[in-house]
Amino acid sequence: MSGEGCPRKNADALQDRDGSGNPSSPVIAVFKVFQQELDTKHDKYERLVKISRDVTIESKRTIFLLHRVTSVPDAEDILNEAETKLDAVRQKIGQIAEELRGEDIFQFHRAFTPGIQEYVEAVSFLHYIRHRSLISLEEINARLVFMRTEKGLAEAQPAGSQVLTFQVTPSDYLLGVADLTGELMRMCISSVGNGDIDTPFQLSQFLRQIHDGFSYIGNTGPYEVSKKLHTLRQSLGKVEDACYTLRVRGSEIPKHMLADVFSSRTALMDPEEGF
Repeated sequence: MSGEGCPRKNADALQDRDGSGNPSSPVIAVFKVFQQELDTKHDKYERLVKISRDVTIESKRTIFLLHRVTSVPDAEDILNEAETKLDAVRQKIGQIAEELRGEDIFQFHRAFTPGIQEYVEAVSFLHYIRHRSLISLEEINARLVFMRTEKGLAEAQPAGSQVLTFQVTPSDYLLGVADLTGELMRMCISSVGNGDIDTPFQLSQFLRQIHDGFSYIGNTGPYEVSKKLHTLRQSLGKVEDACYTLRVRGSEIPKHMLADVFSSRTALMDPEEGF
């Protein structure tokens, strides 16, 4: 019996010696440093996730607001309100830039990439409505320059401020543009429902150019881009189908019924593959 108790006593003695029995051990000191570094990193990661969630929510609200431009006579008020909302979103992105100051952004990229993609989608949607063109990555990054002051972040440069920048990665830009195609498809259907038969043809040509660009990238781009290429093709197929219906049957169907026709055709197209 005494022989069986010896290993347990030895283990307890070893635990006491490695734990509180020797707090000045260099091994324990090293692992305490590791613990502090990991805790700091995890706390920063969680803060970035929360900020990214706020960016996603406000960007979605901006997109919902922009869809109203097809149903109002003067869209300038809506566009100005959307620009104001995006200014608030950029302040949130400035908080992300503050958190990433001096850090390797790719260690925390997964924490904030959903919000950045949604922001790219919203700002590119607004840019298309205003200019009927695709905003470039350089134009997006040019608006993400902040001045760090004692009171917080500002876009103007006061005296004694420090420049703080945030750079959207090419992969986040491509994924945001891929999501934009879905919003343009919805804009096409809404435009037809309001009697606008010119916008669908403009959107069809624009989406075709985006599709050709993504096809040129092919499998050389990020994995997530190739996954969203199928959704892009679906959106393009639905817009082209709407243009076909307008061109062939537009004179036969009253304008107030065109949206219902497209909605029913879209429901039939959803289960299919390879658009």
